[in-house]
Amino acid sequence: MTKASGLGDGLIFGSADMSGDVQQLNSLSTPRGVLDFTAINKSAMERQTSTTDGTLSMTTFFNPGAAANAAHLVARTLPRTDVQLAYLRGTTLGSQAFCILGKQINYDASRGTDGSLTFAVTAQANGFGAEWGDQLTPGSRTDVAATPTPTAVDLTTVSTAFGWQAYLFVQAFTGTSVTATIQDSADNSTFATLTGAAFTAATAAGVQRLQGGRTATVRRYLRVATTGTFSSATFSVVFVRNKNTVSL
Repeated sequence: MTKASGLGDGLIFGSADMSGDVQQLNSLSTPRGVLDFTAINKSAMERQTSTTDGTLSMTTFFNPGAAANAAHLVARTLPRTDVQLAYLRGTTLGSQAFCILGKQINYDASRGTDGSLTFAVTAQANGFGAEWGDQLTPGSRTDVAATPTPTAVDLTTVSTAFGWQAYLFVQAFTGTSVTATIQDSADNSTFATLTGAAFTAATAAGVQRLQGGRTATVRRYLRVATTGTFSSATFSVVFVRNKNTVSL
């Protein structure tokens, strides 16, 4: 079994790459609820799984800088709307990533006796469970023009027919618009756009989430192509290929 450390990881918080301001990940969880199905003729509990959930918890350094990705500027507002985050387990093409769309519920300061100042940040899933996927970009990717034939990721298994989810994080953008589209292939030669897998054209930094049909087929190779009129687009895409029927 190949083991790996957590060195060289990343954290995308909305449109900000906060990797340099995160001290540690405290929790990545995908709990499932359970329903009590214990009948009167049983002598022990019977349970079936129910709704899925998700939590991402981390500790950040105090960075009040002016940059758009400064941790204090990004996390201090506690927005009422959903936030979208991705923990990148490595930043190479095809590496794993943990994605969550939900509510940021805290920004709690802690001042140590040594003078250190850190903040606890937690996001809880809203409407969808947190999930692990594959990075279709090497951490973040910067395109300086439309890129129709980028390098694909090999998911190794031939195909699945249980649907998919995809996450887009646009961190910086200069131009009119950019559209990121996910394509799949059986042979890493002939590609076609997955049905419903074209993100809405982005005109500024921001996030999006897409979800395919529950029986949608996803083939072995995946890539994310870009079209549009722009001079620079920095973005990350994570793709989740469901390996069985799931409840999201």
